[in-house]
Amino acid sequence: MITLIVPAPFDTVSGGYAYDRRMVNGLRDTGQVVNVIELPGTHPVTDETARSAARGAWASLPRDTLPVIDGLALPAFAGQGDSIAARPSAAIIHHPTALETGFTESDRATLRNTELRLLPRLARLIVTSEPTAERLAADFGVDPARLRVVVPGTDDAPRSSGSDGPGCTILSIGALTPRKGHDVLIRALARLFDLDWRLIIVGSATRDPAHADMLAALADQLGVADKVRFAGEVDEVTLDRLWQKADLFALASYWEGYGMAVAEALKRGLTVAVTAGGSAAALVPPEGGVICPPGDHDQLSKALRRLIFGTGLRREMAEVAWQTGQALPSWETQIKTFADALTI
Repeated sequence: MITLIVPAPFDTVSGGYAYDRRMVNGLRDTGQVVNVIELPGTHPVTDETARSAARGAWASLPRDTLPVIDGLALPAFAGQGDSIAARPSAAIIHHPTALETGFTESDRATLRNTELRLLPRLARLIVTSEPTAERLAADFGVDPARLRVVVPGTDDAPRSSGSDGPGCTILSIGALTPRKGHDVLIRALARLFDLDWRLIIVGSATRDPAHADMLAALADQLGVADKVRFAGEVDEVTLDRLWQKADLFALASYWEGYGMAVAEALKRGLTVAVTAGGSAAALVPPEGGVICPPGDHDQLSKALRRLIFGTGLRREMAEVAWQTGQALPSWETQIKTFADALTI
């Protein structure tokens, strides 16, 4: 039996929880019993509600279950290192929470210290990319023998047909948090006032409401509020429709543990524009998209100008993206790899 412990709520559409949900559902389909415990409170900078819930959840675990902690919930277990080390336990680490942007230096230091204490105490750490594995070993004292890399899978998906114009429809997917760099993307596009473009951002505004409000204000301040649509979280049917009508995918993250949305863009044959933060850029072949430094809206703007204006270039890159996407691993394969990685 497996017990996954995650911050509440567990039903968000995109991001790391999508990985967790696919693994949970896949394991259940193979006959494994998987329970999910959702921790209330704030995460990863935790409050007493979150920490109390984590203590209660750990104390209530059956002896015959393997606890698997989602990395976003791990800081709630501060001070429980001995309890974690006392039984076989695992974690899913998309990226260290200390790498999140938008926190105070004090909060980031607290997160880092907590992860330094807890990560080496886990018997198994499943990470979604090689760079994350290397980071945990080099910076957080994790024994490489305890690490397993299980990248996300991808679903078969129809090739995006595009918007049919006029102009270029750009899709971006990611929660409205500082790490996703949506402000960088908006600033980059705002400089392209002479081009016909529109940006649709899909992602939750509840993780950081103040930042979400700032993004809307920024679009208004830069005079592009009528060209930027904040779609919020959407259902699968709506998301598929947005994929189909997109001409270009863009993501300006400061750090990505893998880049599930980038992988799906490639699977659907979309040219991509990304930043080199974390692992997402490693998915993109040079002929299938553009890669810019994190936080550099000037370089991103220049790259986007080429792609928006150059419809022929965009078509050529889209073909390479499509071929690349077809070689990505399936969820079925990765669920089996994940199950094997949980053997401690």
